[in-house]
Amino acid sequence: MQSIFTGPVYVVRDNIDTDQIIPAQFLNLVPTIREEYEKLGSYAMCGLPDALYPARFIKEGAEDTEFPIIIAGRNFGCGSSREHAPIALGAAKCEAVIAEGFARIFFRNCVATGEVYPVESPERLCDIFKTGDLATLDIDACTVRHHGTGKTYSTKSLGEVRPVVDAGGIFEYARKTGIMPKAASA
Repeated sequence: MQSIFTGPVYVVRDNIDTDQIIPAQFLNLVPTIREEYEKLGSYAMCGLPDALYPARFIKEGAEDTEFPIIIAGRNFGCGSSREHAPIALGAAKCEAVIAEGFARIFFRNCVATGEVYPVESPERLCDIFKTGDLATLDIDACTVRHHGTGKTYSTKSLGEVRPVVDAGGIFEYARKTGIMPKAASA
């Protein structure tokens, strides 16, 4: 399983709620239908106010983001408990969110869906990184490196949730570990 992610980061502040991650009008898209999954990704982070976030997470007309890593402040993913939030990020090709703190339900939905790695940082990285800065996140080493400055910052270990996210979510983990029978072939 991949544990190192490199690319430009998208930086947001505190209290980014699930309505900003994926607005309610897009919750009718069904993630298990491939075309709707991809469409869901094209709306990821579109609820952010333009005045505060002039650089868009998904460029006009694109389906995927150029930012594989989001760096956030405190309480990322607060608000309603919609699984669509981490699914939209994963569908947009975001690999990880590094935050000073997560809303508990968003963190759990990241693990349950296996779409993005929810990585916590003891430092306030949203004050250090700027959108577009190049970074490398090493989940195994629990570090994130800022390519522009050369500085490396510590992240918290994913611990026991890591193999669940690696497997692609709770159901895939249960199948791979024998907790749940494998799906029957069609």
